[in-house]
Amino acid sequence: MITQIIAVVLLLLGFFLIATAVIGVLRFPDFYSRLHAASKVDSLGVALTLTGLAVYNGLSLVSVKLMLIVLFVLLTNPLAAHLLAKAAYRFGVTAWKKEKE
Repeated sequence: MITQIIAVVLLLLGFFLIATAVIGVLRFPDFYSRLHAASKVDSLGVALTLTGLAVYNGLSLVSVKLMLIVLFVLLTNPLAAHLLAKAAYRFGVTAWKKEKE
C-alpha cells in the first residue's frame, strides 16, 4: 500500500515536470532557453517517472533495467543538450534580446 502511494507520487511529479517542459518549449522565445527547458526539466521528469514505475513494480529485474535507463538518461541528456547548444553557437544562432519599448 505505501509503495503504491510512493509510486503514484513519483509518477505524478514526473508527469508534472514533463508537462512543464513542454510548456517551456512552447513558450520560451529562443533556441537556448527552449533547449534549457527541454533538457533540465525533462531529465528530472523522466527520472521520476521511471523511478515511480520501478517502485510500483517492486524489486525485480525490470526495476533494475528501469534504473539503468534512468542512469543512461541522466548521463546523456545534459551532454546532448550541451553539444546542441555548442553547435548552435558555432553556427551563429543568436540569443533572444528584449526589444526596447
